[in-house]
Amino acid sequence: MNKRLFLTALTVICFLTLQAQQYSLQDILGGKYRAKGVPATVSSEDGLHFYSSDPAGTTVIKYAYSSGEAVDTLFSTRTARNCTFDTFQGFMVSGDENRVLVYRDREQIYRRSFKANYYYHDVRRNMVRKLTEHTSKQMIPTFSPDSKLLAYVIDNDIWLTKFDFDTESRVTNDGEINKIINGATDWVYEEEFAITNLMEFSPDNRQLAYVRTDESEVKEFTFQTFEEQLYPNYYKFKYPKAGQVNSKVECRVFDIESRVTRTMNVPLDADGYIPRIKFTNDPDQLAVMTLNRNHNRFDMYFVNPRSTVAKLALREESKYYIDSEWFKSIHFTDDKFTYVSERDGFSHIYIYGITGTLQKQLTSGNYDVTELLAVDPQTATVYYQAADESPLRRNIYKININKGEPQKLSQQQGFNTASFSRNGKYYINRWTNSETPPVITLHDASGKQLRVLEDNRATRDAYAAAGFPQRELITVTSNDGITKLNGWILKPANFNPAKKYPVVMIQYSGPNSQEVVDRYDAGWYYALLNEDILVASVDGRGTGARGAEFRKGTYLNLGIQESDDQIAAARYLGSLPYIDADRIGIWGWSYGGYNVLMSMSRGNGTFKAGVAIAPVTDWRFYDTVYTERFMRTPQQNNSGYVNGSALTLAGDLQGNLLLIHGTADDNVHFQNSIEYTRALIKENKHFDMFFFPDKNHFLSGENTTQYLYDKVINHFKTKL
Repeated sequence: MNKRLFLTALTVICFLTLQAQQYSLQDILGGKYRAKGVPATVSSEDGLHFYSSDPAGTTVIKYAYSSGEAVDTLFSTRTARNCTFDTFQGFMVSGDENRVLVYRDREQIYRRSFKANYYYHDVRRNMVRKLTEHTSKQMIPTFSPDSKLLAYVIDNDIWLTKFDFDTESRVTNDGEINKIINGATDWVYEEEFAITNLMEFSPDNRQLAYVRTDESEVKEFTFQTFEEQLYPNYYKFKYPKAGQVNSKVECRVFDIESRVTRTMNVPLDADGYIPRIKFTNDPDQLAVMTLNRNHNRFDMYFVNPRSTVAKLALREESKYYIDSEWFKSIHFTDDKFTYVSERDGFSHIYIYGITGTLQKQLTSGNYDVTELLAVDPQTATVYYQAADESPLRRNIYKININKGEPQKLSQQQGFNTASFSRNGKYYINRWTNSETPPVITLHDASGKQLRVLEDNRATRDAYAAAGFPQRELITVTSNDGITKLNGWILKPANFNPAKKYPVVMIQYSGPNSQEVVDRYDAGWYYALLNEDILVASVDGRGTGARGAEFRKGTYLNLGIQESDDQIAAARYLGSLPYIDADRIGIWGWSYGGYNVLMSMSRGNGTFKAGVAIAPVTDWRFYDTVYTERFMRTPQQNNSGYVNGSALTLAGDLQGNLLLIHGTADDNVHFQNSIEYTRALIKENKHFDMFFFPDKNHFLSGENTTQYLYDKVINHFKTKL
């Protein structure tokens, strides 16, 4: 052999060896390539400082945004008088910084809600005491604007502490578990409206507004928990399934001085929703936001808390549905408020006068504003995130309400997110792309970078050294033959274009979701590449950041377009010369699991294997708020529910299915998989099933994650 040729070949072999994949599933799940964040921060009222606790949970420290230097220690378990504990789990700081509220013994309720034992620290006296002598734990503590009052919930009733007088009094008396909730929210509000606190003080500190929820007529869902006991326990909670009775809600206001409670005279359907309440800057003007059960009419009323008279300030109607996420975009100034609407086909920011008169559309164009981040009333500036360059990317902008010229603040192409201090004085930017773990930086309102908080260099180096492959972007034609869909594909380091590979499609496919974005993710599925299995992902119709028509095209017919597009994507992949069309798999969790079942049943043998984790199998089993937003009720849309049911299509299932579920899933109930199993047995369809005992929707803890993905990967190794 020619010596030069030999050396060249040796060099190539060495290079390929160096570039080979050096990661394992254990490395991925163990956090070796997991990006670091920064400690949680809480903005001060002036927006110039932030509070943070030390990692050990012993101190609450005040920092200056401008310098990053500590300027004060507001609380320390080591130095505070009468402090009976060494550590705490979380904290709140009053607006005037005279009180710090800390909690211990946190007890999770649902996904977002928890109760705990709270203690308050008088900063001026350096003294700690328990918030209440009640034995029950407390929820959602809420300071008044002047910091002299604190409202909180104990056993579904609201209590009020007046710090200056060292008194505690009861605001409501009818709270009862699984019947009446005051101030807090029920399961479906928490899960689908992403809110746990419906309680707010007036700007003058004289009124406390809250939502009263009557869930006594909502049907109860019960499941067993075994927990290695001789006899199981039973967990019961109110869960309104599609088409069934909802909680009844009303807005009340407690007059703190007179101790009179009034019910606000807000027009509301008997089965309608109050997903948000918020005082404007005027103490005599409470904004009560309502949504009808079909989610296609949003009304915001301005209510006088004393007269209880309501005046309609804003109404929006849609031929599809109104996304309640945008209610968080409503920010009040003295004479204006902001709102995000999709009325021109894309989500954009609108400015209204305080009386409800539309003044202007602030942003425009064939792109979606994806989040309204902050409003600075002093400079009349709105800060927002937008998918303006590409649905795959995000940028941060600011725009003056009066001038209307947007200014781009984000400096790197990729996926930018931002969290702002009060009134938009400073913000923390998180930038990433598909090959770069998040770089977290602090900026002032002009966009000027002040310092790097976390560059994730160690993670970036580990990721590069491990030989993770780059995502190759692809474009797939939708099942309609017209619409172009975004996707990516991953190939192993030793990829041979002359070889035929199996492929597993990773998808979620739910409304307004996205899997195909320019963002770092060292997910479990990279381990499939070690098994010479390619990985791909395609966002079908119904997913996000491509305008209202694309996003809402699945309305009333969940499961049809989503599965059609995964089938079309699979057939496209099967047409590539290096993919074996007879060895295509599909994976999904929750909505993604549902679409696995729909795709394998409607694909006529397109998929050889699939894994569905915690799937919805019939939308009649899922909650009212989420399901009816996209499907209306079964009584209104029976054909949509029938056609979109995996149970209906059980006889058409083709391919090797692995069905996985947690038995204590409070979100997508184990009932879904039980009934799907029953349907498959009736149709003599053979499949594999695995359940995780006493695990919820997230299947975490007790070696569950490693066990889960070992099983998933083995299924695709042996069944593709």
